[in-house]
Amino acid sequence: MDEATVAARWRELASDVRSAIEQPALVAIRRGGERLTDLLAEALGADGAPDRGAVDIALYRDDAATVLPDPKIGPSHLDFGIEGRDVVLVDDVLQTGRTVRAAIDALFDYGRPRRVWLAVLVDRGGRELPIAADFVGRSVTVGPGDRVRVEETDAGLRVVTRPA
Repeated sequence: MDEATVAARWRELASDVRSAIEQPALVAIRRGGERLTDLLAEALGADGAPDRGAVDIALYRDDAATVLPDPKIGPSHLDFGIEGRDVVLVDDVLQTGRTVRAAIDALFDYGRPRRVWLAVLVDRGGRELPIAADFVGRSVTVGPGDRVRVEETDAGLRVVTRPA
């Protein structure tokens, strides 16, 4: 997906979020979800800026020893309460579901939201856990070893697929 397509799909996704949730709190999954959370907050800003934060999931991964042999642990920050709120977790690419599971574990260290929603730019399939996104920019079919990445360019964000 080129930058214009990504921007259009994310605006549509923001409209879907606005229709489904009255006052969402946005929480980025570090690192892939941070820029997308900013864009979602901007799109929702016409109705008032939503609360926004981020969680780092490095210490919550059940596969950290194999996937993250040299983890870069960053800060999590949620400068607002999530108790009883609708929280939208935001990430770039959904594949196995392990990152989302770790993010939910991290999120619950801050309180118990009323509901956790998931917004992703790309759903590439290949789930290992029963996790599905509520809001998806685009679903794609790629080979099991192929990589799907969201890259930032001068013109915005684009999605690139590379063979294994």
